[in-house]
Amino acid sequence: MQSIWQSKGKKLHTRKIEVSTYSYDGQRIIVEGALKDDRFQDSYLMTGEKFPRGAIHHMAIRLLVNCSNLLIEDVDVELISVPREVCRETIDCLAQIKGLTITKGFTLKIKKIAGGNKGCTHLVELIQTMAPAVFQGYAAYQAQKPASLDSDHAKMILQFLVNTCHAWREDGPFVEMFKKKLQMK
Repeated sequence: MQSIWQSKGKKLHTRKIEVSTYSYDGQRIIVEGALKDDRFQDSYLMTGEKFPRGAIHHMAIRLLVNCSNLLIEDVDVELISVPREVCRETIDCLAQIKGLTITKGFTLKIKKIAGGNKGCTHLVELIQTMAPAVFQGYAAYQAQKPASLDSDHAKMILQFLVNTCHAWREDGPFVEMFKKKLQMK
């Protein structure tokens, strides 16, 4: 199948975001996210400055997350490559997320903490991408053994999933099945 959007010219830029989850101990996981912008040719800014091809942004965020409540216990930010040294002043802009729970409203809290001139748009984008992936990592961690969710965990999961997509809509079959399982316990 041929698309009218098929790439015909030379590649100019890529943005790669990768999020990985690792077991840490019996109660916590580490969720690591990386964002990397690569330019494939030299670039010229309006100021006349020349940026060489290569990584223009490359940064990582690591979260230590408690699986009992999805609380962020610790956060580490690494600015591997930034376009300007002044960008490094934002390295602590996410320090305030320590102690937050990843739940509905998390994205708005992140924007208030580190959005705009308070932080770095790239770090904000990365942490916003990581938030739903934390839940996937948590699910992968929990799914290593047969399901034996207590009702508190089940309610937390249901609260996170309801109305996040068509499959998990409030009046849909998955939410109904989940609620029935909760009533059986």
